[in-house]
Amino acid sequence: MNSNSSILHIGKFDLKLNHLLIIGILSLSFSISFLIRSQPAGFGWELNEFDPFFNYRATQYMVDNGFDSYFQWNDELSWYPHGRDVSQTSQVMLHLTAATTYWIFGAGGNLYDFTILFPVVFGSLTTILVFALVRTIGGTTSGLFASLLFSISLPIIIRGQIGWFKSEPLGLFFSILAIYLFLSGINSKNHKIAIPKMIFSGIFIIFGLSAWGGDQFFIVPLGIFFLTLPFLRTDHKFLIWIIPIFTISTILTSLAFERLGTNFIAGLGGLSLIITTIFLVSCILIQYKSSEQSKNRNGLIFLAAILIIGFSTILINTDSSFLPLPSHRYLNAINPFLTTTDPLVDSVSEHATTTIGQSFLFHSILMIFAGLGIWLILKNSKKYYFIKNEMISFALIIGLIGVYISSAFVRLEVFASLSIIILSSLGLAILLKELFSNKIEIKKIRNLAIKSSFVIGIVLLLTIPLFYPVSGNVFSASNNPPTIMNGGSPYRISTTDWIDTMDWIKNNTPKDSVIAAWWDYGYWIQTKAERASLADNSTLADQIIKGIAKIFLSSPDEGREMLLEMQADYILVFVAGQRLNIDNGDQSIFTLQGGGDESKKIWFMRIANEPLDKYLYSDGLSGTNYFWNETLLGQMIPFTPLAYVDLNANQQSQTYQPGFTGIYTQDIKFPKDGDGPLRLVYSSPSFDVDKGGYVIGVFVYEINKDYIPLN
Repeated sequence: MNSNSSILHIGKFDLKLNHLLIIGILSLSFSISFLIRSQPAGFGWELNEFDPFFNYRATQYMVDNGFDSYFQWNDELSWYPHGRDVSQTSQVMLHLTAATTYWIFGAGGNLYDFTILFPVVFGSLTTILVFALVRTIGGTTSGLFASLLFSISLPIIIRGQIGWFKSEPLGLFFSILAIYLFLSGINSKNHKIAIPKMIFSGIFIIFGLSAWGGDQFFIVPLGIFFLTLPFLRTDHKFLIWIIPIFTISTILTSLAFERLGTNFIAGLGGLSLIITTIFLVSCILIQYKSSEQSKNRNGLIFLAAILIIGFSTILINTDSSFLPLPSHRYLNAINPFLTTTDPLVDSVSEHATTTIGQSFLFHSILMIFAGLGIWLILKNSKKYYFIKNEMISFALIIGLIGVYISSAFVRLEVFASLSIIILSSLGLAILLKELFSNKIEIKKIRNLAIKSSFVIGIVLLLTIPLFYPVSGNVFSASNNPPTIMNGGSPYRISTTDWIDTMDWIKNNTPKDSVIAAWWDYGYWIQTKAERASLADNSTLADQIIKGIAKIFLSSPDEGREMLLEMQADYILVFVAGQRLNIDNGDQSIFTLQGGGDESKKIWFMRIANEPLDKYLYSDGLSGTNYFWNETLLGQMIPFTPLAYVDLNANQQSQTYQPGFTGIYTQDIKFPKDGDGPLRLVYSSPSFDVDKGGYVIGVFVYEINKDYIPLN
């Protein structure tokens, strides 16, 4: 049957066989994405990671109190006693979208459950938008490939799983929708349709930026794309007004958001649009005044002059006296070599620099097809008339920028993934078009065999990353417990330690209590325990985080005084490890270094600007005697080193030896009935784990305000 055969007539619309094929593949992409993203639900029905708990609480506040109250809300549980201006410091569009869709689709259900599902739904719907975007660039076949590849992309999946109620899923949804509308708008032959597309494109690009600041890196490629349009398009009369409409729409929409506004307009994103739009209009006017032979030359000279002035301004502006520079995280993305200059940024695992091994794990076979796509397009650009020159330009721009930016942070691999998906989809579409063209003069049977073998080979190459490596494919890598179920440790287990601890704090401490803890856990304390915390994941006050790090490394008496100065009532510490299968007489023995505060102590030292060798041995993990005996953190961890062992050589030492692993026994230094600076008032259930089990230990200490120091 011909793929263009009509199946059903509905008014002027004909439902054809190829429409059913498209619907079927898009439904498959959505379903695959939804199922893979939902895997962590098998460990427990909870929000995942840290930020989603604040986003849920902010959405709940909006649902309960309305929009006006939300925009006036100063969150007193955050950064006690300073509080937090939520609308000024949050992903407002994430909360607005979640609250609005909850009112429409929530059907009176539990908002917590709704926010757990939210990223899965929007992340899966994005497969359809990716189809629309890439179809606009390179046709239906490439769009279908892109939709399928997006549905199984590991970097995108792991940042949009069930419970991942934070920036990326909604940010990607809005931004890909915006870019689709933009490209569709400039390709539209109907100007009445092009205008609303460009207006809504500007609106949605800002919606995406409000939901996720990382969407700045969708805006910059658009600005660079503007620079190429006067040389790739001949319909200059159309470009000279349609591009400014997009830019004006973007700028005006940004003014509606308190966090963006003038900061966006005078920042990297806004200037990249404003300056390049002015260039586009000026360049077209210059070309219009030039002769046919010299217009491109004059335009290129003008472009070179603009680039020289721009780079000179950036070099001169090293002290930010003229133009405001973006935050340190965005500077890291622009210049990856800055990554190691800020220990607070480096301490976040998702800000780790991407390695070659990680890039290959994330993209593997697609790298080959992306490179092949670039080569085929550039080698035979005139042959592939179905891909317009400006679309080739856009694909290459977003591809190269996406790969470059992702080299800074693992978190930004989503951009490399999208870039490689676009380029590889174009490459696959071109290969299939070549294969099934009628220009190959060979016998029919041989032709069919070659084509079938080629298709089977492509399918095998594309499916290998789904199953290999066994521990690193998209199914296994995305099937991990929500962070609150294992504390962010590497153990693939599900416990209630953190949830039980938060319930205990909520039900057994005064409502006006203030909890001190490392900033990772602030959102859990505020949302689950409904208590104020000194710091949280918004990292609004670096000095407070640095102060908490200093408290942990101070002596118990000094640490207590500093906690009282910060008006804290309790302090919390998290320890992760494993109980061994053997005991030391009547003593249980453990290994630590499981991703809790016992493993993060090296970052406490770097952030507090303390010498590492004072607290750590040469392996950078094992604490010195000074750490265990003289610091508040060492005394709060309810374990004591017993010995050091070389598990491979079956050797044991009472003192640390390079290559040896510490083993520990339980030892509570500040008991509940003691008269020390702290009192242990709660320990989570896994502290009493059976042999061979894992410790996801959360320990809550009350600050003894009646304590009298000996000195």
